[in-house]
Amino acid sequence: MNRRSLLLGLAGGAVVAAAGGYVALGRGPAETLIATPAVAAGATGTILPDIPLGKADAPITLIEYASYTCPHCAHFHDEVLSKLKRDYIETGKVRFILREVYFDKFGLWAGQIAQCGGDLKYYGISGMLFSEQKAWIGDGTEATIAENLRKIGIKAGLTKEQIETCLNDQARAEAMVMTYQKNASADAIEGTPTLVINGEKHDNMSYEDLKKILDAKLGG
Repeated sequence: MNRRSLLLGLAGGAVVAAAGGYVALGRGPAETLIATPAVAAGATGTILPDIPLGKADAPITLIEYASYTCPHCAHFHDEVLSKLKRDYIETGKVRFILREVYFDKFGLWAGQIAQCGGDLKYYGISGMLFSEQKAWIGDGTEATIAENLRKIGIKAGLTKEQIETCLNDQARAEAMVMTYQKNASADAIEGTPTLVINGEKHDNMSYEDLKKILDAKLGG
């Protein structure tokens, strides 16, 4: 199996949650908590816009659905995306969009860090999260992951105040979850990484296989 299957319901219910609503993580008795929202079935709210990379008028739009805790997504970003940027995005042939998938609260926390710097820093921070995935997940405990994500935020140029504000912005976290639900449901996403190329859905693949698809669509 070369991709991670979705474990969370897309139609509603508590998507990123422990039993009962919020998952709170404290680094110490006097330190700020990170809380992860449970989004109720039928909830409505803000749907966040995509953050595109590349020319707006590129002939191909490539959407990647990925989770920050998915090893195959990390491999795609390390081994495929760099070549895609060089050959297709920076040359104006492909407009790339990353859409975050939240299997678990840790992926959501990572998304909060990625989005904390705004559109200009988004792909730089998301790239760090994928390339350093094993390191920030560490021993897999909540305290370790929270501390390591904060460190990545600092390394990316965010202030401690920015990081804590972003990690504790419950309205934004709920909007992120609802945006994920809406987009993944509309595109019938069943696992990560999944690529949607000009509306056509594809499983994870090598750069060589992706290149063949892109070149065919470009007529070359």
